[in-house]
Amino acid sequence: MKTLVVLAAALFFNLVNAQENQEEKEKIIVTINNITGDEGEILFGMYTENTFMKAEPEFRVLSKIKDGVATATFEKVPEGTYAIIALHDKNGNKRMDFDSSGMPMEDYGTSGNSMSYGPPQWNDSKFAFDKGIREIVILF
Repeated sequence: MKTLVVLAAALFFNLVNAQENQEEKEKIIVTINNITGDEGEILFGMYTENTFMKAEPEFRVLSKIKDGVATATFEKVPEGTYAIIALHDKNGNKRMDFDSSGMPMEDYGTSGNSMSYGPPQWNDSKFAFDKGIREIVILF
């Protein structure tokens, strides 16, 4: 009987450990490697279709810039369709700044790397995330 209890406990702890290790592998790693200057920070926001350009992101990461490179890791991300917007917040006000004509004064990019005039579009930026580790490079 004692052996059965020990085996059951060992099995339980192995299952818990396996689940924790799997959760650690559910992440999205985003890199920007063409930032013009190390001043300020990069704001990363990950959105669903319902929140894209309308509301706060489901996930957010703030990253320092070193030698023109910034990296963000979104952890424990559930399966779904997402889009990421990254903003070079040069002055630390946590928002995009615009000039008097409405043009952005700070660099930004999206997970789709679409460089069109006007605001980012969901269909150009979205990607599906199933499981595992996903690496994305965003261009400014």
